[in-house]
Amino acid sequence: MFRESVLRDLPPADRALFLEFGAGPIRTPPFDHVHHAFERHAERRPHVTAVEHLGESLTYGELDARASLLAELLVRRGVRPGDHVGLFLSRSIAMVVGILAVLKAGATYVPQDTRTATEERLRHVVRTARIDVVLSTTADALPAHLAAVVTIDDLPDVRSFSRTITPDAEIAAVVFGSGAGVRVSHANLCNLLLTAPGSLGVTTGTRVAHLLDIDSGVAMWEVLGTLANGGTLVIRGDDAGPAASTAEVIIATPGVLASLDPDACRRVHTVAVAGDRCPRDLADLWSRRAIFHNAGGRTEVSIVNTVQRYRPRTGPLTFGRPLPNTTTYVLDQELHPRPIGAAGEMWAGGACVTAGYLGDGDLTAQRFRPDPFLGGDHLMFRTHVLGRWTSDGELEHLGPPAGVTAHPRRRSLSRASWSA
Repeated sequence: MFRESVLRDLPPADRALFLEFGAGPIRTPPFDHVHHAFERHAERRPHVTAVEHLGESLTYGELDARASLLAELLVRRGVRPGDHVGLFLSRSIAMVVGILAVLKAGATYVPQDTRTATEERLRHVVRTARIDVVLSTTADALPAHLAAVVTIDDLPDVRSFSRTITPDAEIAAVVFGSGAGVRVSHANLCNLLLTAPGSLGVTTGTRVAHLLDIDSGVAMWEVLGTLANGGTLVIRGDDAGPAASTAEVIIATPGVLASLDPDACRRVHTVAVAGDRCPRDLADLWSRRAIFHNAGGRTEVSIVNTVQRYRPRTGPLTFGRPLPNTTTYVLDQELHPRPIGAAGEMWAGGACVTAGYLGDGDLTAQRFRPDPFLGGDHLMFRTHVLGRWTSDGELEHLGPPAGVTAHPRRRSLSRASWSA
């Protein structure tokens, strides 16, 4: 519930619309840890296919068994609740086993794609996240003396074992995308993945393509969103086309979506884009064939915090409205609310705000501020993006403020050239 006292400078009509537009609906996700949602599907429908990749597949029952075994091996190697475990490999079924195993062990996974990450980048991630154990495969080359390496595809053939009960972690993943590591919580992920519209209608057996690099925030939406809702994750090979052509749901960046041929993706009924601003013509092309969701956000707000169901005939392409249990504000430089229709900087609050940057308290303090609208210990995140509310309560994207870069004070962590 907003504190109306901080809205006193707005005219009464704008005050009412600020309250109406700025907060998503109140919903209660059925789980507060992502792997618990997966385990429920594995228990109820163990024979449903959970993941496919280049002709190989695992059912929910098989995937759960392998992930549980690996989780126990991690615990016996000394991994403790809250520890960071590296997941340094490429897209594969082993990757999915590794993610679930780390979560089952009560730890936090830190993904890096070995096809694109430099040695210097991997060493920086290990050092910054204080990683002692890295999960990988025999097909992935890692630098020497990086950490203790556990190869997922070398798991022993153990059919029965005793699981060590461990507490669950609060943080599911630390994502080093194009900057410092962002700590993403289980609760925030469940809020996106297990409520509409973020659940994208995925249900038992829905085929969802996994097209993105594993170290991107949006890849969590693909992978964990599928498994938390009982769907079938279809992992691409070198070419994204074959996986997309058999999928029913595609979650991608606009750039990856633009590389696909819609005529070859006739089974697709739902598309969601995030990560970059979507061109109108791309949205028009796909919205003629499928339900099209245009999402706004970034990893710091647990992947996305606003979503529009785009309908070309009824309005412009926008970032839409706040997700359930989240808030969005359009503010001036003094953090005062802007009138409806006036441009200002977008801030995000509520159940999307992550736990900040790993090991960078100064940057966390710059980008995450106390939320005066929700009060208490709530924080809000500064997006460094200008926007404004349309008359019907959707967020229009206006680009970055003058003189401000998208990632102030952040060192480049590009895969091509990383400098510590």
